[in-house]
Amino acid sequence: MKTIHSYLYFNGNCREAMIFYKKCLGGELSFQTVGESPLSETMPEKMKKCILHAVLANKEFVLMGTDMINESGLLKGNAVSLVLTCSSEKEIRECYKKLSQGGEQTHPLENTFWNVLFGGLTDKYGNTWILNYNREEIK
Repeated sequence: MKTIHSYLYFNGNCREAMIFYKKCLGGELSFQTVGESPLSETMPEKMKKCILHAVLANKEFVLMGTDMINESGLLKGNAVSLVLTCSSEKEIRECYKKLSQGGEQTHPLENTFWNVLFGGLTDKYGNTWILNYNREEIK
């Protein structure tokens, strides 16, 4: 079986963002800084506290991140969204509320004709999220 995981790029605030996502979604969080890696010897001192690799994971998802962006810098766009599929109406409402704090609720949670409770937001780090809860029956 193949799996796809999300990898997010940040401009020096990866640690802050991943801690925020952990508060919103739960899971186990780990970080590796540049200073803790073999790259440490070749990087400027100011880069050593930057996050080389972060992983937030539980049995349902893996979300990864880094402060290491290429020379063109961080370019946020609307070409990719993170999709969060929730297991209950309570869970989707809690996640939507938490993830949208400090961000923008771009599509309020609503019942759809395709039998899903659906919503969208852009979080305070500029990442777009789509939240879904598949229902057996919409009342």
